Amino acid sequence: MTVVDGLCRLLKPRHIAVAGGRLASVIIRECDRIGYAGPIWPIHPDKADIAGRKAYRTVGDLPEAPDAAFVATPSGPTVDIVGALAQRGAGAAVCYAAGFAEIGGGGIALQKRLVEAAQGMPIVGPNCYGVLNLLDGCVLWPDTHGAERVERGVAIITQSGNIALNVTMQRRGLPIAYVIAVGNKAVGDHGDYIEALLADDRVTAIGLHIEGIDDAALFSTAAIKALEKGVPLVVLKTGRSRLGAEMAMSHTSSLAGADSLYDALFARYGVSRVTDVPSFVETLKLMHVFGGLPGRRISSMSCSGGEAALIADLAADRGLEFAPIPQANADRMQTLLTEKVHVANPLDYHTYIWGDMPANLAVFSEMLGSGFDLNLLVLDQPRADRGLVPDGGFAAARAAIAQAAEALGARAAVVSSLPENMQEDDAKALLAHGVLPMQGMADALTAIVHGADYTIAHDRRDRLVPLKKVAKIDIGKARALSEYESKHLLGRHGLELPPSRIAGAVEAASTAAALGFPVAIKIHSDRIAHKSDVGGVKLGLRSRADITDAVASMSHLGERFLVERMVEGAVAELIVGVVRDPQFGPTLTVGAGGVLVEMLQDAAVMLLPATPDEIREKLMGLRVARLLEGFRGKPRGDIRGAIKAILAIADFAERHADRLVELDVNPLFVLPEGRGAVAADAFIRMVD
Repeated sequence: MTVVDGLCRLLKPRHIAVAGGRLASVIIRECDRIGYAGPIWPIHPDKADIAGRKAYRTVGDLPEAPDAAFVATPSGPTVDIVGALAQRGAGAAVCYAAGFAEIGGGGIALQKRLVEAAQGMPIVGPNCYGVLNLLDGCVLWPDTHGAERVERGVAIITQSGNIALNVTMQRRGLPIAYVIAVGNKAVGDHGDYIEALLADDRVTAIGLHIEGIDDAALFSTAAIKALEKGVPLVVLKTGRSRLGAEMAMSHTSSLAGADSLYDALFARYGVSRVTDVPSFVETLKLMHVFGGLPGRRISSMSCSGGEAALIADLAADRGLEFAPIPQANADRMQTLLTEKVHVANPLDYHTYIWGDMPANLAVFSEMLGSGFDLNLLVLDQPRADRGLVPDGGFAAARAAIAQAAEALGARAAVVSSLPENMQEDDAKALLAHGVLPMQGMADALTAIVHGADYTIAHDRRDRLVPLKKVAKIDIGKARALSEYESKHLLGRHGLELPPSRIAGAVEAASTAAALGFPVAIKIHSDRIAHKSDVGGVKLGLRSRADITDAVASMSHLGERFLVERMVEGAVAELIVGVVRDPQFGPTLTVGAGGVLVEMLQDAAVMLLPATPDEIREKLMGLRVARLLEGFRGKPRGDIRGAIKAILAIADFAERHADRLVELDVNPLFVLPEGRGAVAADAFIRMVD
């Protein structure tokens, strides 16, 4: 049985075992309340029954191996019960108890014992709330929750029990099919949970709250499967961590951080990343209703000029497009609204048609028939808790947008400018008619962006390959290579290099003359990572006398020197680096290079393997790309040559992934179009 097989049994259990006392009673009562139809078997060494169910003294006494088990005992007995469940052939167990790896010290050792006892059987937790299945009415959750039964909906996986609990309390109409609070993830990672949920066709989207991913390769595989099935993933990633296990020596380490690597992971595999719980819920809601959007062309209608201006500003901030209404549709709308209304997108239709259902329907139909990717109706509801009874205009507007959307097969959403200004019952009614209820303008527009981006990722799903497993290496055994050795290793993989030689102090001048002036002189050492910081670099030397003076000025640093012909006429300077991350392995960074690399902080991070298209997209998204395109009359840079050089570096990193710790090429000189890109400096640290 695989981990995914066990989780599938847990998520849709035919039978449940519950070990413990008071909390076991809670589980049984909640399953009864919500309508679980299968048998529930309590386990207790002393009690004859729990919550009206016959209790069994041991796991071995159960009628058969349970698909799901909730273990609500102290941490010590939990290990023994899990071992017995695994031995019996149970599907998976939820371990509620704390006191494991999250407390460090002895807790880490105890969790190791728990994993060994499980023998590969999935464990949700320990230190978790558990699992809610709102499709089949299974509650393995010993606390309050606000979820209700649904026929289809989104699944939510969280590492925080409280965030899971809070999301179940939402009043935004989001239909929730599953909630899984994974806790310490003793056996099973996010990728396993995603794959198990994909096995249920009633799951429309999957939301994840993530603190960290243990197995990035597994996650990438699951994300590709989600794209192939058309089930969007939405992630709320919290926390930032250091990139490497020890302080890195390269410039690249100042540009790439662990959080940027998660961004790269999510962007590549079509996972929508949000930053807070409200946008998490709104994005999941959009994915549930539409499963993505075909583009960013939207329309908006409201009976307020202020709302129209506000939504226009917020949309512009997010790169959404309010395209003009087609002329024929605009002319018919003008006739319907009279000359008193300026017909435009966003549309302020004033209040002349307020409460007039036929007029609402006619106007809304023209907008929804104009070919936009999503049509918004901005509508805030009066407060019901203060005795305010909405006039018929609100109901007429909602009914009109729903009828127009259904008749034309168009996508429509009703958006309240403030989240609290939409009643939950109204949100559910809109959902029932296929209209998306969205609460809060900013969160709604953010969700729309994610919907459009998801479709782009879905369309390129066939070109994606999963990440490779990260090789474990002893970083402490790595050594730094000299610049000369670093460059020539990269040169074997296709990186273009300037002519260079190693020389002693006596022959440095004649070596320079043979190479051709101007030249650079650098100290030859594998112990000095940043030679310019200690005076170990002299550039632009044009005579034998210059060489003699330069060698004398750095003779205290060593006896051997790298003599190299200068690269002249560069259009731009780049840095191309690779650093090793414990989760993602070697990762590629491309940015503005030279001496100002840390000051400019103009860089993009990519996971390996990286494709030429991805490298081009990231490169041309940098601020330094303006130089490559020919800035203020200067020649265009050789962009194809730059991409070729970056691919050569990436190829080296992939082929040495089991040994490479870090790598820097800085600067990579990009020459005018047709002349390529040349590495002026390089640094590699790797295990022999």
